[in-house]
Amino acid sequence: MTSLVSTRLRRPPAPTDAERARSVVARGGVAFLVGTGAPETAPLVHHVRADGSAVLLLRDDDPVLDRIREAPSGESPAMLELADHAPVDLREPVRALLWITGRLRLPDPYSARRIALQVADTRPHPDLLLLGHGATLVRLDPGSAVLSDAEGSAALAPVQLAGARPDPFCRYERHWLVHLEEAHPEVLAMLARHLPPWLRDLRSSRLRPLGVDRCGLRLRVETSEDNSRRSDHDVRLAWREEAKTVDDLRVQMGLLISCPLHGDTDAGAS
Repeated sequence: MTSLVSTRLRRPPAPTDAERARSVVARGGVAFLVGTGAPETAPLVHHVRADGSAVLLLRDDDPVLDRIREAPSGESPAMLELADHAPVDLREPVRALLWITGRLRLPDPYSARRIALQVADTRPHPDLLLLGHGATLVRLDPGSAVLSDAEGSAALAPVQLAGARPDPFCRYERHWLVHLEEAHPEVLAMLARHLPPWLRDLRSSRLRPLGVDRCGLRLRVETSEDNSRRSDHDVRLAWREEAKTVDDLRVQMGLLISCPLHGDTDAGAS
């Protein structure tokens, strides 16, 4: 009897689609409001709340506001695009995109002030003081969401986005990864041992820190412009055990650095 062996590559463990989307939300990112029938606009302030709805502060002269007011139902379709940028200066800086599609509504003035105060408690921003003085608050009630990153693309229902928690390290990784790149090139050189062989063999390539989460470390391999295989490749190196605290993270990073070539560490590249 012949046994069947799968040739599919085993991918390292990663946070769930909803968790990764929530991490994009928690980091804030760069936001644009599109699909409204008016020109694309960048909100003065944007914040996605725990229930998946989004709060946006727009300038009073933004054409989107006229679209909402002129709609018979008092609401207008729209899509909020959140771009998650890498912590270091990459030539392709966007590492994830999250699109939240829904309908825009204008809260009454009292509700708008209350919502603005709630946002200020969670994510303080000086432009919130412009509410009623040159800026108007709108709410985006979500109908669906789509995440796209190196792990793949996924459609999410609002209940999934609302029920997920961000990665425990998503708000702190920027400082760590910038420090890794600027102060510890020798660590990156040691981590390069865990790249798939075909990536290690590329000449004139540069290894860059891309992200860190409870499941592992993400790296990007940038090849030089004169290399025939010059596209960038994202790689995930898995921790031996899931990290839940900063101390866990230190331990797992130490194990990864000291791990012999292709030891117990899973690697996945895209």
